[in-house]
Amino acid sequence: MGQLSTYAQNEILDHILKVGAFTQPTHLYIGYSRANPLADASGIDEPSGGAYARKICDDWTIASQRETRNAIELAFTEATGAWGTLTHWFVSDALTGGNMIAFGALTATKTGATGDDFSIKAGDIEIGFASGAISTYLANKILDHVFINDAYTQPTNIYVALATETIYDADTGSTITEPTTGGYARVNLNTWNTASGGASSNDGEIDFGTPTAGQGLVTDVGLLDALTAGNMLLYGELDASYDGNVGDDVSFADEALDMTLI
Repeated sequence: MGQLSTYAQNEILDHILKVGAFTQPTHLYIGYSRANPLADASGIDEPSGGAYARKICDDWTIASQRETRNAIELAFTEATGAWGTLTHWFVSDALTGGNMIAFGALTATKTGATGDDFSIKAGDIEIGFASGAISTYLANKILDHVFINDAYTQPTNIYVALATETIYDADTGSTITEPTTGGYARVNLNTWNTASGGASSNDGEIDFGTPTAGQGLVTDVGLLDALTAGNMLLYGELDASYDGNVGDDVSFADEALDMTLI
């Protein structure tokens, strides 16, 4: 399965966390590479000449189970010169140059010689999220946004929640197990740092206050789009679990909570 580039991860995180809007691309293009493009796009090695050109692909399946695929067959122009040994594909937001959105390895390498025809069958390009970090709800929403299906509107507010049991991909704000005593409530935080390297962190302290009663062993943290119930957005396991005891200071220092998509 193909993966999102670092550029796309940063843009998506900034969009989710209200740092900046990620406008849907006008068009998407598929290209070949003779080397692994790498997450930062520094490894792209496209054929040059020989009638090679990226193919537009604006038709993608509605995301389901955390993945989307190309919905149409892509037929490239017949090679009029050597294209070399093609090992990878990538998705860009421009016919030339632009920003790489995603990339992956071809099922089998292809050697491009004069007169060869190249095509990618419908469904052969699969892009998605592995389990963890981003909820299935949001993974599908984001894939539809990036791959020009339904736009994902940024949350009005983002709330940080604590959990005393493991959070899973399919969880919602109604299914996670949060503390129920000691004055616990989710904390609203709409200020996050600009994403870099596929990660973002809280811009400002996240203070849950001082428990007035034991709140249990807190193991996980999640970001949701509502004060109660709502949709799970991003989540993760704490580096170290802790007991929310009476009189404790329950908080995350500035930049102490890192959020990623993978």
